[in-house]
Amino acid sequence: MIIVTFVSNFINHHQIPFCDEMYKSLGDSFRFIEAVPMEQERKDMGWSDDSKELPYVHRFYEEEALCGDCIRNCDVLMLGWTGLPKDSDGDRLIRQRMNSGKPVIRVSERIYREGRWKAVSPRGLMAKYDEHVRYKNSPVYMLCAGAYVSGDFKLIGAYPEKLFKWGYFPPLKRYDDATLSSMLYRRGEQLRICFAARLIKLKHPEFVLYAAEILRKEKVDFHIDVVGDGPLRAELSEKIKAGGLEEYITLCGSKNPDEVRSVMEKSHVFIFASNYLEGWGAVVNEAMNSACAVIASSEAGAVPYLIRDGENGLTFDGCSKKDFKNKLLMLTGDSGDTMIRRFQSAAYETIVSLWNAENAAKRLLAFCNQVISGGSIAVPAKGPMSTADVIKAPSFWRTLMEDNHLE
Repeated sequence: MIIVTFVSNFINHHQIPFCDEMYKSLGDSFRFIEAVPMEQERKDMGWSDDSKELPYVHRFYEEEALCGDCIRNCDVLMLGWTGLPKDSDGDRLIRQRMNSGKPVIRVSERIYREGRWKAVSPRGLMAKYDEHVRYKNSPVYMLCAGAYVSGDFKLIGAYPEKLFKWGYFPPLKRYDDATLSSMLYRRGEQLRICFAARLIKLKHPEFVLYAAEILRKEKVDFHIDVVGDGPLRAELSEKIKAGGLEEYITLCGSKNPDEVRSVMEKSHVFIFASNYLEGWGAVVNEAMNSACAVIASSEAGAVPYLIRDGENGLTFDGCSKKDFKNKLLMLTGDSGDTMIRRFQSAAYETIVSLWNAENAAKRLLAFCNQVISGGSIAVPAKGPMSTADVIKAPSFWRTLMEDNHLE
């Protein structure tokens, strides 16, 4: 049995399902090492700090000797963002392991999230060479937690032929046929729509108002539940009142993860409008798993991986309200009810059959065994651990113009 150690800053609710599956397969041969304590800000946001209850979790800052042995002696090291200070004991230990010639599988979101123009900085390129490019011919592989990650790394020549699709894997829920059927939209019933996010600029909650105005004008029977809180709540509430949209939109406030999923399960459509600053967007996984037809901004990292436009959901150019409107109206036309049901079923199937923690762990372990054996690496055609092809990144400047109403 192979030994896998996963090092990251701290474990969170999006990583636990995957780690649970790894532990289920490997037992004590799998370890997750928290490099640094969780920040109080995360705890204040409701992130659980109960990692001591998980048998595979150890903390570098409390068990340095044990964690050091796990890092040095594992067959495969998985490495996320650690938060360790440069040249600290932990940082030097990880660099020693990476230079050892033993397999390392890195996990990363975008490194040029705010624009690839930063890649022309000489200082930045030197730092990226030291952190990534120097390992281009070593057994160091990259799992791309977002569809635009591969393009960032290809730009600097890192990890050639070693970039693979990855993401985050929230808890999976399976429904029996009768329950799933009851969740599907039927012509004549009220169209239930959900938006779940922190009410901050990058999440673009104003798309809720825009959707409500469009649907009211089309005389659609609908209601939108907005789950979440944040600095834009007061402004959003005022605009709802000013637009006479109180009967159409409910601001539900913050809810725990189970409560959020309950709202999703009662919804037919989910709106996801995050911009290029959203590295992944796990609510898309959750909404699809809850059998929602998702209309999503193509700028967020999860969307091009999870949604095939027109097959299991709809995507829109994140800079274009016109494109969003066109996609929304597709669901309210003569055949809209059929389309919504088709997207709901296909979205659910995408998560339960492909993009889930169990499948990701199974594929990752197969990959690890291939790497260790030294044989050829066979990758799946789609989903986790498939080849992460480069796709066009969203335009930072176009989105900046839209955010400032210059377009």
